[in-house]
Amino acid sequence: MVQLDLLCIMIKNSLYQPFKTFDFKSKNCFLSGASFQDDVEKLNILPNWLLQLAQLTGEEQIKLLDESVSSYNQLNVPCSKSLYQNFILPLDQEIEKAFETGYAAVSKLPELSLFKWIGKFMYGLIYIEMQAAIKQNQLRPDGINMGQGVMHKFGNLHTMLQSIYLDVKFEDFNPWSIVVIELENENTPFSFKDEINTLTYSLKFKNFGIVACLQDNGTNKRYHANILAAIAEKKIIEQQFEEICARFYYSSYLFNRLPEYNIMPVGEETFIEAMPLKGTQNKALFDAWQHKTYAQVLENFWKPWGHTLFEILKDPNHPLSYFEKTFLPDTQ
Repeated sequence: MVQLDLLCIMIKNSLYQPFKTFDFKSKNCFLSGASFQDDVEKLNILPNWLLQLAQLTGEEQIKLLDESVSSYNQLNVPCSKSLYQNFILPLDQEIEKAFETGYAAVSKLPELSLFKWIGKFMYGLIYIEMQAAIKQNQLRPDGINMGQGVMHKFGNLHTMLQSIYLDVKFEDFNPWSIVVIELENENTPFSFKDEINTLTYSLKFKNFGIVACLQDNGTNKRYHANILAAIAEKKIIEQQFEEICARFYYSSYLFNRLPEYNIMPVGEETFIEAMPLKGTQNKALFDAWQHKTYAQVLENFWKPWGHTLFEILKDPNHPLSYFEKTFLPDTQ
């Protein structure tokens, strides 16, 4: 049974906006803003089912932006039990079932489900990073010394994630680029990467890889349309997948727009409409591609294979690639 706190939120259809009050004090549900009495769940942003499926202990470590180290088991956010049981758990179960099967099932998942699931992880990580920054006096409790553009982007993501439990509709657009790719190695160990400032995420596991940009209105996927078309319905090796990831992470950095949205509550529904990315600016949506900078990103993604920057840039005009046709953007 949906408990009173969550039921009231659903009836009012009120969007929770934590970035207006900079609410990261664990006194409210990280997603809905519901206040707690005993109705609180410590939600691990890397769910237990995923750790078990990936044969991880949870003691594996991750370095946060402040250089502190945390284990996977410590990555917890406060969550309403009723919200978890009625909305987050079914979402997790949908993703878990697909992950158990592999690419054949993951590739058939609705992109909206992947957006919600990946976004829940990314926003949970943002929440934890905000708490750490405030504790270490790297960020004022009111967020006043945080970049306004970044705060705006995080706030928009959180608003959209409330579609997990509210009736939120995207009007003729998707705010994300999501790509699911089949891998040759059917026993690829679980690993993930993320870049909070650009809200970019990648994961590989079993025989599939996922790349997601959560606030770009699909522009990165269009930017890399040629290479994606070339690998469509093909299995690729891990080096190729990491190369695709490097391209998305770099282009997300080059993406020079801050998407704006009209958010319109109508009765029990909320409609989100994307404003034109072009706006009044005449310049391209992406800053100029530079092979040298891209190669530095690629070196990081290829660390397991030991490729050096010198090797990648042996020909400065044609960076090393595992693809026969590279389809790299032109430099300017």
